[in-house]
Amino acid sequence: ETTEGTGITITCSHSHKLKGEYIHFYRHLPGRAPELFAVISRGFQSMPGSAVYLSVSKDGSSSSLWLAGPRRGDAAVYYCALGG
Repeated sequence: ETTEGTGITITCSHSHKLKGEYIHFYRHLPGRAPELFAVISRGFQSMPGSAVYLSVSKDGSSSSLWLAGPRRGDAAVYYCALGG
């Protein structure tokens, strides 16, 4: 939980991420179905046109979604899932 404009990092732990698997981040906005929000396999990346950043640890044991300047419209439940 954070306030509007204050960055937040959401971290997920993964027990056995294999090479070639992806981390899928989903966002569930109130009153709507969950939607695929972002996908990353390794390293660090930013989402074009937004202040959203993704990273995966070198050993693949964790990943992070960083919302640098969230707005009211970003208020949601965020999930991560490991898959091919």
